Amino acid sequence: MKQPSYLIEFNETKDRKGFNYHDYGFVANQLKNKLYETYEFSFYMYSDDETSNELWEVLEEDLELYPDDVETVCHIFDGVETRTISSNHTDKRLEFIVKPRLTNTLYYYPNFKVALARSPIFFTHSDREHDFIFAKSDACLVAFLDYILKRKRECTKHYVTVFTDTEDGIESEKEKMTNLVSREDVFLEESLKKEIYRSIDEFFTEGGSFFHTYNIPYKRGILLYGKPGNGKTTLVKSIANSISAPVAYWQITEHTSSYSIQEVFSTVNRMAPMVLVIEDIDSMPIHVRSVFLNTLDGATSKEGIFLIGTTNYPEKIDPALINRSGRFDRAYEIKLPTKKLRLAYLTKKKITQFIKEDEVKTLVEWTKGFSYAQLNELYTSVALQWHYEKHVDLESIYLNLQADNKKKKNQAWDTEEEADSVGFVGY
Repeated sequence: MKQPSYLIEFNETKDRKGFNYHDYGFVANQLKNKLYETYEFSFYMYSDDETSNELWEVLEEDLELYPDDVETVCHIFDGVETRTISSNHTDKRLEFIVKPRLTNTLYYYPNFKVALARSPIFFTHSDREHDFIFAKSDACLVAFLDYILKRKRECTKHYVTVFTDTEDGIESEKEKMTNLVSREDVFLEESLKKEIYRSIDEFFTEGGSFFHTYNIPYKRGILLYGKPGNGKTTLVKSIANSISAPVAYWQITEHTSSYSIQEVFSTVNRMAPMVLVIEDIDSMPIHVRSVFLNTLDGATSKEGIFLIGTTNYPEKIDPALINRSGRFDRAYEIKLPTKKLRLAYLTKKKITQFIKEDEVKTLVEWTKGFSYAQLNELYTSVALQWHYEKHVDLESIYLNLQADNKKKKNQAWDTEEEADSVGFVGY
């Protein structure tokens, strides 16, 4: 492949006097001239105040998956990087990848007559990047944006979009679901499990036809609460893996603001129908809770959104968040596993490859009050000891874990493990 030429040579910028106020205009003009020279028609320039980072996320995916659909017109500045090194975490190892850099290159979609460029702009005392969007016409750009929405949904399959509130605003990244979790991997009381998955399936089956048929608002919110390590995250992963819709995960922090709330919901609305997971929702800063509640109450703010909130501390939840319809419709307690579920979990883990079946039954009796995370640690300890010593001192392993378990028992809101799931009244 022929190496694209550079548009702005280093000597050209060096020889120009007052390379200051006119820097942005100079770059924009050079880009437009290059497009006209290459494709022989004029381009309009567009600002982007709504699509967040979606255009560039899809461009990055297209350069990797569909390189024939995107033309590299030229690089922009000589002496500025045009390739980048990234890493890819697989189940077995870390891989390093060299790929085209979005910044400092002019890209063109011939099927839509749309060009994109993320260019550095050098000022006297600083530099920054600017996103340039060019299209032959408004109709071309609208068709391209429709394509972006379609590709965005395709890109999110087997990925989770992660929003994190930071001091500098919302950071968005995609994380590949490498450890896929099936519904069979979720251990809950059968009636509770059926109710949750039925709600999910009806929401995403045939475009939410169930909701439209029975005149039910096409939005849903559930709250999962309970002690850490009992499968809330596993349940969410299984939902993400079992639906053909985008899933986004929003990490609330002390930097969550009214701006970040609006930005997240603006982004997920364009992904709908989709699932939005808000982890540790009790950590929502007090000064923005009213903004969050007003957003949930908006006429269209949750249209097509299945909202899942999780918390380990339900007593910290603002009652206004759950005592009103349209916010969280149901709340489900994810309890400590019962005797039956402990046996099912350890059997699924194939612990019988290390200990006898009667020892498994004894272990199930001993581990009353253990979470799934603690059962998993017990399995790991058993496997490690068997691997190195070819025998298992089950009682010693259990006693060590039990002592650790007692040290961590400091939650006053535990309920009876055999009790039915509960919902919040008043909605």
